[in-house]
Amino acid sequence: MKTFYERADIVPLLAEIFRELGYEGTSLSRITERTGIGKGSLYHFFPGGKEEMAGAVLADVDAWFEQAIYRPLRHGDAREAIAVMWTEVNDYFRSGRRICLVGAFALDETRGRFSVAIADYFIRWVNALHSALMRAGCPEEDAQALAEEGVAGIQGALVLSRALDDTAVFTRSLEAVAKRLDAVMQ
Repeated sequence: MKTFYERADIVPLLAEIFRELGYEGTSLSRITERTGIGKGSLYHFFPGGKEEMAGAVLADVDAWFEQAIYRPLRHGDAREAIAVMWTEVNDYFRSGRRICLVGAFALDETRGRFSVAIADYFIRWVNALHSALMRAGCPEEDAQALAEEGVAGIQGALVLSRALDDTAVFTRSLEAVAKRLDAVMQ
């Protein structure tokens, strides 16, 4: 029985391959091997090849974060949105078992290729968290540094958790950063 795919079906599969192999380690051969989708079908959906695939994956990640994290932080009840951010981030990154693809792309040779998308992801997250912290009563002079600390804390927790192969590190780190931010909200 032949399986028919839509572009939207393929993007999450590509994301996991890029997460596992990195941009440079991902080839069309590896993609076809891991997905069972032929090169012709891949080029049909992504005529720009691997670079277009990675761009689609980054856009998909960005869309998820916009809906689940940034928008609530910018427009929702600030305290509730910050609390939900910790839960959503923990779930999305599978308690530290799933790397941040945007963060991984930021650290390797891929950064130059996707620098605008990478920078935008982090800038929007910091700005959204800054906005929520301000609305939750955080003094303006502290909000920017704390927003940066919050996002950096999440990213650092991912790296450390993966390096030590210990998801408890991720959970403890999220809890510590959450407590620190909560303490400055009045």
